[in-house]
Amino acid sequence: MSENAEYDAAKEAQGMLEMKINKLKAIIADAKIIDESKLKTDSVQILNKVELKNTKNGMKMTYTIVSESEANLKEGKISVSTPIAQGLLGKKVGDIAEIQVPQGKISLEVVNISF
Repeated sequence: MSENAEYDAAKEAQGMLEMKINKLKAIIADAKIIDESKLKTDSVQILNKVELKNTKNGMKMTYTIVSESEANLKEGKISVSTPIAQGLLGKKVGDIAEIQVPQGKISLEVVNISF
């Protein structure tokens, strides 16, 4: 009985690893290479570092807009699919983005766009 339990646990672990492998294969299959030389800083787009100012309290923050798999808030990298990034895409320096977040609506002014 205990031998079967070890076998079953090993088979379950193998199934979990195969699931992870298939997920990684799907991510690689959907990946796109972005030519950084074609990226511009005249408006906000993916891979841009955006300096923002909250118009209500004057607080400044800087985020880099990246893909979902690269997002890391501790490093200042937010996913392109977040409400903040979605509200900023296409904005130019000086534009004010009205963004709906769970706490309500916030107004962020685009201060600078860089790489």
